[in-house]
Amino acid sequence: MQIAAYTFGHPLHRPEHAMPKTKARTSDFGSRLTNLRKAAGYTQVQLATELGTTQRMIAYYESRAEKAPAALLPQMAAALGVSADELLGIKPLRKGRKPDTQLHRRLQRIEQLDPKAKRQITQLLDTFIEREELKQRVNAQEASP
Repeated sequence: MQIAAYTFGHPLHRPEHAMPKTKARTSDFGSRLTNLRKAAGYTQVQLATELGTTQRMIAYYESRAEKAPAALLPQMAAALGVSADELLGIKPLRKGRKPDTQLHRRLQRIEQLDPKAKRQITQLLDTFIEREELKQRVNAQEASP
């Protein structure tokens, strides 16, 4: 004789009575953090590295956390270029605020280098930009009859 599971045949354990799976709701803080992170040009991994935490924690803060992590709040706000009050939604985001992009952060780091290194990087960038502009002109000429 074969013994069945104790729920076998029980009316509440039929598939049609099962609770539907729902997607976890994003909290207001989580959606605000996601929007600010993307506007700043960070991936979850990059922001986690900047804050000294893991990508998994950033994903948790963005999707499930109802409140901001108190220990990371000042660092998060600084990394995202907003005040803690703006990050928490206490104050609205400043209008006209330019997003702090990854490129902008790199340019700020270049500004801190010694003059010789800055000159070399500038020459490299100028060469690359000229090459790309030349490619665009050639492609435009080839496309036109």
